[in-house]
Amino acid sequence: MKTTVPNFDLDMFPPFDGFPKEGLKFLKQLKKNNNREWFGKNKSRYEDFVKLPMQSLIASMKPEMAKFAPEVEVNPKKNLFRIYRDTRFSKNKTPYKTHVAAYFMPKTKWYESAGFYVHVAPGEVYIGGGIYMPDGKQLKLIRHAIANNAKDFLTIVGSASFRKKFGAIEGAKLQRMPLGFPQDHMMADWLKYKQFFAGVTLKEEESLSPKFLKKTLDVFRELHPFVKFLNDAM
Repeated sequence: MKTTVPNFDLDMFPPFDGFPKEGLKFLKQLKKNNNREWFGKNKSRYEDFVKLPMQSLIASMKPEMAKFAPEVEVNPKKNLFRIYRDTRFSKNKTPYKTHVAAYFMPKTKWYESAGFYVHVAPGEVYIGGGIYMPDGKQLKLIRHAIANNAKDFLTIVGSASFRKKFGAIEGAKLQRMPLGFPQDHMMADWLKYKQFFAGVTLKEEESLSPKFLKKTLDVFRELHPFVKFLNDAM
């Protein structure tokens, strides 16, 4: 049964004024004390200095995101990743993530599409977008879209602004051409990708400023044609 997430009012969250230093301090301490007892005693710090600032960032993004990506869900109660780790299939049994992150995807294809991502962690801040782990069907659809719409794809990833901000798309690649495509295909280099994403890495200090809101929006805006191409393909 699909659960519904209630709508939110922008007034529910304070304007984003940068992540507080106390939030990064909490995440650093959590890395050294990644256990339920410590987290329980410090949960209010997480709520006030980590969770709420990220939700405020998301809420503050909504008006501008609605202008260039109206199809994307922007909801602080939905975009925010839980801090609890899924340890069922991991050798690392520590219960909590030591970063805070949010993911933004189309309203009609939640968790089945490409999207935008931002995370803040001690020592690293990342802002990007694309699709990190496409399944076999999605990968096949993306590759055929690249092969059949080469000009459109190259216009996006080859634009001066895209190359200046991101350099190139990231992701693991095959050593050989995937089945179904000729070895000398003009888009051979792109068709070998198994992941399709791009982004920027910033210093943690940059997240402390109110300007981090604009930096995040600028990355998402530049990546929107790329993310839309991937979603149209799928």
